[in-house]
Amino acid sequence: MSRYRSRPRSTSNRLAAAALATVACVFVGASTADATATDTGPVVSRGVSIPAFYSPPTQLPATNGALLRQEPLPLGLSLPGLDGRPLPGTATRLMYKSTDSDGRAVAATGAYIEPSAKWEGDGPRPLVAVASGTMGQGDQCAPSFALQHPLTVNGQTLSVGYDNLAIYRLLATGAAVVVTDYVGLGATDRLHTYVNRLDEGHAVLDAVRAARALPGTSLTSGSRVGLYGYSEGGGASASAAELQPTYAPDVHLAGTYAGAPPADLTAVMKGIDGSALAAALGWAINGFVQAYPDMRDVAEANLNDAGRKALADASTMCVGEAVVRYGFARSSAWTTSGKSVAEIIAGEPRARAVLDEQRIGTLKPAGPVRVSTGVQDDIVPHAQARQLAVDWCRKGGSVTYAAVDLPNLGDRLLTNHLAPLITDQGAAISWLTDRLEGKPTASNCWTMPFQR
Repeated sequence: MSRYRSRPRSTSNRLAAAALATVACVFVGASTADATATDTGPVVSRGVSIPAFYSPPTQLPATNGALLRQEPLPLGLSLPGLDGRPLPGTATRLMYKSTDSDGRAVAATGAYIEPSAKWEGDGPRPLVAVASGTMGQGDQCAPSFALQHPLTVNGQTLSVGYDNLAIYRLLATGAAVVVTDYVGLGATDRLHTYVNRLDEGHAVLDAVRAARALPGTSLTSGSRVGLYGYSEGGGASASAAELQPTYAPDVHLAGTYAGAPPADLTAVMKGIDGSALAAALGWAINGFVQAYPDMRDVAEANLNDAGRKALADASTMCVGEAVVRYGFARSSAWTTSGKSVAEIIAGEPRARAVLDEQRIGTLKPAGPVRVSTGVQDDIVPHAQARQLAVDWCRKGGSVTYAAVDLPNLGDRLLTNHLAPLITDQGAAISWLTDRLEGKPTASNCWTMPFQR
């Protein structure tokens, strides 16, 4: 049985009835009929119609980053400029080819935004690839969709494009921006492989290639490239910085910002279990079950009916309804043994091997990197994010480590995780802008013993 099936096209009630099929990665629906046409049937996720654009072709080119299709993307928040050009810029929806963790061709979607602001820095207009933070697992949660619909709420789903703020701030500097939806978030042929470092790192780097291939932009061969991401996006940008030398040697990185990166998923699973974002544990399991047969076997052997139903339900959720429905849930209620998912994985060598493969920090990152983490963060635990900086320093990376020291704003409420996203954003964008201008930076690895 192939592990690659198309996404569920029904509401959460029907998904719950098909929960065991979800865990086994048997996803109902149909893919496209040929290399150019899309499925004629509508894809509806929690009452939201997904545009036909997001249904991938069955035949994909060999070249990573190759453009499969493009169309104008109306920005949900836009103003007319004095010179007639829209602010903050003109957007294009993209679908491009990437490679998943199994080495197979996959279609990913995203968006490119040509800014109206002039680039005042040295050299041609640079490009920033934005890896979005956790949005959910339903196709209606895709970051490119959120650019058009900053708030999606209909009684079944709630999605907020909170990373649009960072995107617009980057555009205001005059840098062009490309946003990736990762693998399976938006594209309707599979589930989003949440926090899979290979899928996400590849999707980020191939988004850069796709933006370069887009005709009519102001990008040139000399445009510097930066990566920006927080939370799930921090892990994706960190992974891309590690993978760049071997996967995308043509994409030279001027700088990478990795905020609150989930570098050690074993620690992160413990952090989110029982928290307001407990549903993210389900998203991770769904993604790994889809991608790794060993993880599927472990899930089938250990999940009870409640767990199967929860995973199926979560598979089409965005963050908003996930917090309402599964906030503070304990994974021990989803297993036959009453053990937590983290405990089960600890006792299963095959499952541990999957998470070990996902560890970020085993490779030296390309170019200068800035790692920031809130010292009170208990969702994406501070200690494991700090450890990523230590690991990169030991490998000789050019690392700027920034500990965001804020008061405790509430255990397991998401507040300790979200506050640094806002308070550190200006410093992060300034640091990245300096790299895009070609300004040098010095590593502060020597201060790690003295930093929290």
